[in-house]
Amino acid sequence: MTGAERKKKSILWSKMRVPDCEDFKQWCRRRLPILDWATHYSLKENLLPDTVSGIMLAVQQVAQGTFALTSLISANAVERLVPLSSQNLTTHSNTSVLGLSDFEMQRISVAAAVSFLGGVIQAAMFVLQLGSATFLITEPVVSAMTTGAATHVVTSQAKYLLGMKMPYISGPLGFFYIYVYIFKNIKSVRLEALLLSLLSIVVLVLVKELNEQFKRKIKIVLPVDLVLIIAACFTCYCTNMENTYGLEVVGHIPKGIPPPRAPPMNILSAVITEAFGVALVGYVASLALAQGSAKKFRYSVDDNQELLAHGLSNVIASFFFCIPSAAAMGRTAGLYGTGAKTQVACLVSCIFVLIVIYAVGPLLYWLPMCVLASIIVVGLKGMLIQFRDLKKYWNVDKIDWGIWVSTYLFTVCFAANVGLLFGVVCTVAIVIGRFPRAKTLSTKTVKEMEFKMKTEMDDETLQQVKIISINNPLVFLNAKKFHTDIMNIIQKENTGNQPLDEIRKYEQSTLLTSLSGICNEEATQPCLNPKCSLILDCSGLTFSDYSGVSMLVEVYMDCKNKSVDVSLVHCTASLIKAMKYCGNLDSEKPIFFESVSAAISNMHLNKNLSISDPSEV
Repeated sequence: MTGAERKKKSILWSKMRVPDCEDFKQWCRRRLPILDWATHYSLKENLLPDTVSGIMLAVQQVAQGTFALTSLISANAVERLVPLSSQNLTTHSNTSVLGLSDFEMQRISVAAAVSFLGGVIQAAMFVLQLGSATFLITEPVVSAMTTGAATHVVTSQAKYLLGMKMPYISGPLGFFYIYVYIFKNIKSVRLEALLLSLLSIVVLVLVKELNEQFKRKIKIVLPVDLVLIIAACFTCYCTNMENTYGLEVVGHIPKGIPPPRAPPMNILSAVITEAFGVALVGYVASLALAQGSAKKFRYSVDDNQELLAHGLSNVIASFFFCIPSAAAMGRTAGLYGTGAKTQVACLVSCIFVLIVIYAVGPLLYWLPMCVLASIIVVGLKGMLIQFRDLKKYWNVDKIDWGIWVSTYLFTVCFAANVGLLFGVVCTVAIVIGRFPRAKTLSTKTVKEMEFKMKTEMDDETLQQVKIISINNPLVFLNAKKFHTDIMNIIQKENTGNQPLDEIRKYEQSTLLTSLSGICNEEATQPCLNPKCSLILDCSGLTFSDYSGVSMLVEVYMDCKNKSVDVSLVHCTASLIKAMKYCGNLDSEKPIFFESVSAAISNMHLNKNLSISDPSEV
């Protein structure tokens, strides 16, 4: 090793800092967020709404169980390895675990193994920092996959809604085989179960719609799921529907929680396909809900932290014979509707579910399966109405519309994980095919870029114009970074008290094109006035997908909330139409202009504005 190399190595070692106690504390706060937000929790403002919302969420948890999509994937492994046809071949003696039979324990063990391996895969993805790869999973793909999976769940409940006895059907095209079987055996439908299912669905939908419509006028919404369960159990018990009408009921529910025990490791290799499906589908669906909440309440989501959280929840729960879990759209919407403030609502919900497990669970013996199926189907309403997204994608980007339809069909014909994989591959292939035809450079006339205007104005009311030229297609690959770069430029920070020469110095900063279309040399420096004006030159924006258009609208709305005036120039007619359809843009004043000069002239007409040497960004 030469002397220069030794010197360089010593410099590198000298720059390395040994982690101290403060670093460990920051790591713990980042990986255990409760340590950070719990210290700021307001009992006076948040405890009551969190408690009410948690109780309502517990009612939904008791009625529906866990996440339908991961449950369906787990069921495939259970039926494949321990089918119902093998029940008569196993011993019927009760085991020491909650009085369950050997056959029941075998099926539960398979589901626990899927949960364990799925959690291990998610934890491994966290270690490899694969959460950042989620930008490949676009909104149309997630919407189509979840809608297709919800269609599968509804189909799986059809036999209970109709009161039919039918074998378990799965595998490729199993969705269609189920309906073929139903139509061939339509005479075996029990009229009592069908009528009870229809009545339950009507009551659930009607009351939930009324709750949604009048939620602002009433403090506590009616827990129709709980009322329906109590009424159905009481009626079934009094009339002995199980024996009189032949209605299938839930049956025996074990009381309490079993002692922890490791899931069977010898079958992990046999459930690896379902485990990957649980890991990917559960994570993607949960992350989509988390990002939606983050957008609604203005906070950020750590993609890798979500992987760690879901991975550990599945691994630890598998030792208590739990099946895989994930976030559910219906329950997330329920938290919004009931006024939850923090995650304490989920903690309250867990406590009440635990009470049900130890005290109330056995009382659900008489719940008709057709009623339970109705509750599950109505709970999937939020996913099923995503069919309405087709109109949105058609008006914004027809290619995304095609991706949605094809992903949905693959999900329905095969499985949720297959549909997800197809959607990602299809999206990436289309973008790769479109990028080579995109222009990488945009030209502007000297007269337009040398446009100058000066008005008399004192320094306190000086406002600044930033002209940003987007010179790349705006798609799912770079949409998130585009938003980040824009926000870095116009950070909400009051630095208007800086000298005028520094302001003009910042105005000369040049942004160069990167993958996101913009890259600021001084990106960490905020815009010099929180009420600056922004001009987005879209002449180089050759094409955009739904993710790009929605992100452009989100940038506009975020800038508007930060009191930043935004104007868009050189937009194509299709882009203007897509943005107007995709978001609620300001209709009181124009935001689309034919040129930079026209945008600046409009700003000058609306307010006294001082502009000096606007530079292309």
